[in-house]
Amino acid sequence: MKEGDQMKVGFSSSDGVTINSHFGYAKNFTIYNIDKYQYEQYMTKVIEEDNGEDDIDKIEVRLDAIKDCTILFITQIGPAAAARVTRAKVMPVKVQEGALIKEQLDRLLMMLQNTPPLWLRKVLNEQSI
Repeated sequence: MKEGDQMKVGFSSSDGVTINSHFGYAKNFTIYNIDKYQYEQYMTKVIEEDNGEDDIDKIEVRLDAIKDCTILFITQIGPAAAARVTRAKVMPVKVQEGALIKEQLDRLLMMLQNTPPLWLRKVLNEQSI
């Protein structure tokens, strides 16, 4: 990550504090901007109630909400959704339900300031950051 570059990181969260939602059932995505030195909350995208949508529609609606993110933290994601998210150049990262958003952001910040692990370097290169 070069000086001044930012990326968006999404979190599947119903409360804006913990990561606590399965991708396909998420009603809210809390999104942060992060660079090498800091992060700040950007916005929360709210998914409107599903009106009998099939699984493909549910994935599309959620994918549209997080399409500008580089990384998405979720508790679970099905294989079809994971494939779609990855093809959209968003890296899904599964964490334990109840993990704190702040802890994940702090960990990510440390990785960006030091030598990022291979998966993160690959994501950053794909995003041309």
